[in-house]
Parts: sequence; C-alpha cells; structure tokens
Amino acid sequence: MGSCVCLRHHFCYSGGVSTGAFQRRGLSTLFGKGVVTTPFYEYHRNRRRRVEASVATGFKEQELRSPDLVALEYADLNLSHNVTQELGHVRIRQHVNPLSSSLAVPVEVPDWNQVFKDPTLPLMVDIGSGSGRFLMWLAKRNLVLRNHLGLEIRQKLVKRADVWVKELSLSNIHFMYANATTSFNQLVSSYPGPLMLVSILCPDPYFKRKHHKRRVVQKPLVDSIVHNLAPSAQVFIQSDVHEVALEMRNQFDSVHVLKHIDEIDSSVLSDSEGWLLSNPMGIRTEREIHAEFEGAKIYRRVYQKQVNCF
Repeated sequence: MGSCVCLRHHFCYSGGVSTGAFQRRGLSTLFGKGVVTTPFYEYHRNRRRRVEASVATGFKEQELRSPDLVALEYADLNLSHNVTQELGHVRIRQHVNPLSSSLAVPVEVPDWNQVFKDPTLPLMVDIGSGSGRFLMWLAKRNLVLRNHLGLEIRQKLVKRADVWVKELSLSNIHFMYANATTSFNQLVSSYPGPLMLVSILCPDPYFKRKHHKRRVVQKPLVDSIVHNLAPSAQVFIQSDVHEVALEMRNQFDSVHVLKHIDEIDSSVLSDSEGWLLSNPMGIRTEREIHAEFEGAKIYRRVYQKQVNCF
C-alpha cells in the first residue's frame, strides 16, 4: 500500500442533478481535456446547477438557497438532522481562536486499532473538516482503500460528525477535536499506515491583519505535513479567498520536494495563473457550494511529493 493514492484514479467532478441528488457525470473532470474555465463559463455552469436543482427540489430558481444545494449534493448520505437538538445550534463558520491556551497542547493520540478497522490502510487527513459531510462522502466510497481523519477545532461539529459516522456504520473514518497546528505531527507520525493525502479546503480566512497569525497554513504545519507525507503522496489546497489561496500557494510552492500536479501530468488543466480548472475530489465542500452559488471563484492546487527528493 505504499504507492500513491492518486487523485486521478479515485476522483471525478460532479455536476447535474438526478432524483434527489447530483448525478456524477464528469462534466469538468480535473484530469479531463478540453475544459476552458472563464468567468463566462463559471457563470453559466453555476446557473445550470441552480436550474437543475430547482427542477429536482420543486423550488423556483429565485427561491433556491445554497443550503438547498448542499442538501442535494450530500443527499445520498441521508444524514439525520435531529442531533442538533442535543448539541444546540451548530454554526459552520463560528470562529474559534486557534491560538487559545486550550488548543495549545497536542491532543492525546488515539488507539488506531480502536479507531479504524484496518489502521494499516493509507490515510487521508482533512484539516478543518467542518461538518464532516465531505469526508464522510469520500469514506463511504473508499471503504477498503483508505482511512480518513478529520481534524476540527469547533467541538460541536466534531460531536455531530461522530453521531453521523455511527449512523452510517463507517469503520474507516474518525473525527477529532484538535488544533492541527499543534497536534498534526504527533497524530500522523504515530499512525501505522502511510499518509497519502492531506486536504486544507477553504480554511477560515481571518481577514483582519492582526488575525493573520491565526491562519492555519503556516510554515510549521507545512513542514510537518511534508515531513510525514509518504513518497508520491499529495496535498490538496483550495480557497474562495484569493489572498488566502496565494498565501497557501506560496507556502507549498517553497517546498522543493513538492511539485504541482500539472508539472507531473500534462493532461491536468490549469489556468494562466496555475490554479486548477476543476475540483478533483468528486464532491464539493459545503463552503465551496456556498461560494460558487454566490458567484465566487475557487482557487485550487494539488501537490505531489517526489519519490527521489533527496
């Protein structure tokens, strides 16, 4: 299992709507050819999604909200919503200070044999896993191929995700209330299998300059990720905030053992600035759905660790 869990072989983009859920039909696969992404294209692609969603839900296009699109995108998970009665109101965008003293101490490493059915499988870590739907969707489709670990600093989201994991009876996914900056290295270095994929998707932007130090992608975390990655493993980053995306890009571009995926595979399509034209994961994150609904552009990069890097 030491080989790369390559995005090319496991993920395709989603688009379109079938009965109650988006139909996976590879409209703009990351590794496909002939897709041209321009503001005009993006506008009409997002409009098409709203029209298709309105047909599926019975809502008029003008009445659709981005939560309706989220529900459609993740409809096949069939998750219950009554868990919030016990947890109280759960806010996805609730800000938590990652520099607080309560998050400064690394979390205790779990017994991986208790956490996963097979702890030797390749591992994917999603930093800032939010509600967890994105990671659960992937885990459900990769039951025997990969384990999934979600790290999130909003405790209520982790508790709710744990309830959903039990409902789905998934044995290859685990969520932890943890600050990735302080806990990533300790957790991943103890994992028995190879770390093959790390995702950091639309992290909190912390717009105020005085709060930039709270942003998750800082050099210590980047160094820890790269150090623990297995050869040929990958890092997927994205943001709907250009400034944040550039900051993340600069951090990972500076690591000499990483290459952007379009340098390795000529069929990967990027725009003139080097941002991927399509989402490679087969499912959009909730923030991604909200941002595209509002007409925002998503900035994406995928890096791969080189086998002979020393």
